[in-house]
Amino acid sequence: MTNGLQKDIWVLKTSGQMEKFSLEKLRRSLTRSKVDEETIDRIIDHILPELHNGMKTAQIYKHVYSILKKKRYPAAVRYSLRKAVMELGPSGFPFEKYVAEVMKMKGFKAETGVILPGFCVSHEVDILLEKGDRHIFAECKFHNQQGIKTDVKVALYVHARFLDLKKAHDEAHKTHTDETRKIHEGWLITNTKLSLDAIQYANCAGLTVIGWDYPEEGNLQDLILETGVHPLTFLTTLSQADKKNLLEQGVVMCRDITIGNELLKAIGLPDERVEKVVAEAKKVCQEF
Repeated sequence: MTNGLQKDIWVLKTSGQMEKFSLEKLRRSLTRSKVDEETIDRIIDHILPELHNGMKTAQIYKHVYSILKKKRYPAAVRYSLRKAVMELGPSGFPFEKYVAEVMKMKGFKAETGVILPGFCVSHEVDILLEKGDRHIFAECKFHNQQGIKTDVKVALYVHARFLDLKKAHDEAHKTHTDETRKIHEGWLITNTKLSLDAIQYANCAGLTVIGWDYPEEGNLQDLILETGVHPLTFLTTLSQADKKNLLEQGVVMCRDITIGNELLKAIGLPDERVEKVVAEAKKVCQEF
């Protein structure tokens, strides 16, 4: 078992910043992906000899993922999940649609891109969620780079929009009109971590926030793993161009690929590749 580094190693993040490599950070990431301690130690023993100053974090990720894929496939899926969600970009629309599908699996009725009248102005709502008597305005904040946090300015913006929508609903209720859709709750859902200020403000203001690892239970990673709604960007048998073509057509989930071959043939994949992609998508769905 490896105890630590003999010297500081500085690695290059995708944002272009340098940071000191942390074994503990890697360990935590693997533990969250439910990798057992023995496998974690083996991975670290493989990684340490390869480390050098200026090494890209993407290279470290690929190395770890390749080991996990051979030894612990479900853990490899969990470990690669955050990267796959980030690849839903660069625009936020596929992320909104993806989150809506996750919430549908949690029992919500979900509509995307709905325009609702607020008290002061109209708002295009990313996702309108409904479950029983709960009517929720959900704003999705997407980033396609690691190292970025969703800060308090975003929380303030989302809460202000929620208040305007709720006031319109409350005023309509007073006059006994049903023209305004009900809004009882405001949510901010993001694929990144949240700043401490954003969490503090949300808790104080009554705004529900769901980030990649917040709250401790029921965060975005938990919701994805619970529902088994995996993004098609996870699939290694698809090229970046293939993924882009499918996302532009509104296809965001692995399970969509398992339904039939038409989607893949429509983007020009030959039969042999179609079979490989479908086989991988089915494997992901079966594991979760």
